[in-house]
Amino acid sequence: MIGGPGPVRNKLRGPVTPQIQTDQAHLERAIEIAESGRGRVSPNPMVGAVVVKDGRVLGEGFHGAYGGPHAEREALAACGGADTSGATMYVSLEPCCHDGQTPPCTDAILEAGIARVVVASDDPTEKASGRGLGILRDEGVDITIAEGELATRARLLNQPFRKHARTGLPWVLFKSAMTLDGKVATRTGDSKWISGEESRRLAHRWRAECDAVACGIGTALADDPQLTARLDPTTHPRHVHRQPRRIVFDSEARLPLDSALISNAPELPLTVVVSRAAPRLATDALEAAGADVIVATGENEPARVRNALVQLGAEGLTSILLEGGPHLAGAFLDTGQIDEIRLFVAPVLVGGSTARDPLEGAGVERIAEAARALTLECDRIADDVLIRARMREW
Repeated sequence: MIGGPGPVRNKLRGPVTPQIQTDQAHLERAIEIAESGRGRVSPNPMVGAVVVKDGRVLGEGFHGAYGGPHAEREALAACGGADTSGATMYVSLEPCCHDGQTPPCTDAILEAGIARVVVASDDPTEKASGRGLGILRDEGVDITIAEGELATRARLLNQPFRKHARTGLPWVLFKSAMTLDGKVATRTGDSKWISGEESRRLAHRWRAECDAVACGIGTALADDPQLTARLDPTTHPRHVHRQPRRIVFDSEARLPLDSALISNAPELPLTVVVSRAAPRLATDALEAAGADVIVATGENEPARVRNALVQLGAEGLTSILLEGGPHLAGAFLDTGQIDEIRLFVAPVLVGGSTARDPLEGAGVERIAEAARALTLECDRIADDVLIRARMREW
């Protein structure tokens, strides 16, 4: 049962009846169109909605931009004035019932005379969880909650939103490219390019979909990256709706003032995470150059990483693409803050006992203590293999 007064009347489960098949098909469509908001709505969730009456789809809609109309209102608007009284609305996330950037969706549903609402997943935020469904039930709207595969798909669609709602911390996606023997750089530190061009294009798409991209000072000094999302319009026709915030973990504030990251800091947000050991003169210079400097506290690096995530989450960041290097990635692993891993494995061998591994840090002492992935998927990306490992579900 999802919160709110009284029991939920129905669940989308049990023997597969024609009604359940219909519900599943329309709910699947709602989840599908919710994807259209990816990279455009954060810190809000991606949501899709479908309005159906007498077996006919009257309208569809999705949440397309932060601050813009929610999916439910978009779907009702798409009905074009058709009579929606007695209709069913299928929505990938339970409707909101509070005033924010937009009015409550529960009001729009009731005004439209919707008789039944089928929901794929709950909203875990304190101001919403179960409340919208309770309001609709109290007004006589029949509520059906999905379970099983569709519910899982709907939850996975909004992992950053769900983690941030439950913990206040951003969801962390660790991305790396390694050789067949598990190395991310040669013994001399050379790492360009391990993965192929198509894999790198895909990584830029992930940048465009996340709130922020993070790296360590070692990577910043070695590669002088921009950490911006650059999409090829021939392969990814959707343009970048906003650039991610760039984050550099730089305990001693060593980021050069003539670096690529600093050069466009006034236009593209840049956060430098320092420790209390950072010289005041250096942090003042970074701020004067346009960077935002936050001081992470803690007795060791994993503790400082967690403290930085607390501060970044409080600023509204819901997702971070962690691009390394190995030292910083190890600190994230040691503090238990890697939620998903995407590893490109390239068909090359480098060897060398001092060549870099993708994850360093303290690690665990016994295999029994190792973090185990919940799911594992593999795809071929040109000459590379992409391994996706989901470490937890929110």
